Amino acid sequence: MDFLEYQDKSKKTDTKVVINDNRIAFYALGIADEAGEVAGKIKKLIREKNSVLTEDYKKEIVKELGDVLWYMTQMCTYMNVSLEDVAKSSIEKIMSRQERGKLFGNGDNR
Repeated sequence: MDFLEYQDKSKKTDTKVVINDNRIAFYALGIADEAGEVAGKIKKLIREKNSVLTEDYKKEIVKELGDVLWYMTQMCTYMNVSLEDVAKSSIEKIMSRQERGKLFGNGDNR
């Protein structure tokens, strides 16, 4: 499945049940919430599994990553931005940083 197909299919599952049309805030909070669940899984992997990533545990992490992707996709759709454009912009930024020796450090515009 490519980004376009995912974005098209996933928007059909968005119930848009948000008070006062605060959908963009709802999506941003969903991203943060689900990213926290990913972090929680990693914390438990370290604490309870001695950092050993089994196939079953990987599946659990992938489920949470999928939830992050869903919220991110809905935010993109709301803003009329394609996931493909986000991916292109991201890789261009990272490759530019790599070419300039700026992968490490602080600041958005390095």
